[in-house]
Amino acid sequence: MSDGSSLTNHLLVAMPSLADPEFSQTVTLVCEHSRERGALGIVINKPLSMTLGEIFEQMKLETSDAELAARTVLRGGPVHRDRGFVLHRPGGRWDSSHAVSEQIHVTTSRDVLAAMARGEGPPDAFIALGYAGWEVGQLEQEMRDNAWISLPVDERILFGMPFEDRWHAVWRQLGIDIGRMSHVAGHA
Repeated sequence: MSDGSSLTNHLLVAMPSLADPEFSQTVTLVCEHSRERGALGIVINKPLSMTLGEIFEQMKLETSDAELAARTVLRGGPVHRDRGFVLHRPGGRWDSSHAVSEQIHVTTSRDVLAAMARGEGPPDAFIALGYAGWEVGQLEQEMRDNAWISLPVDERILFGMPFEDRWHAVWRQLGIDIGRMSHVAGHA
């Protein structure tokens, strides 16, 4: 990361030693990252006790899809926990949408939720409340401090894996037994 490259469209995976209760054992999708603005990410593996049906109810949206209404909502991070983010594959035109990559979009406008309630929403979508934010240089310092590893997004993890399995799955995918990993960083 010292070369100034962006971590947009990468997963930040909390190191086993990261003890911060907001980020312990988290996997975070980096939606934006630049030297000028810092970083914004959404935690993609921490379910809340809230369902999408409850979100629809709060927004006065009706759905007849019981499976959709039963979907779990994620805790996306500690900032603006009252703000919803829909992570989804491309499809549809929404009032406020951001392309993380060609395969991943994040939408924050009500119209996407209304479309989902009607059964017309984007494919492979899930909702998170709140986000994680880093000031300019903060994420880079946390990377140097061995708080995170980063890797390019694997869509199978993002859209095809149960939320609770994601942190362990990333480590297995990397071939690392996290029980044997040192909690001390080394820098050459």
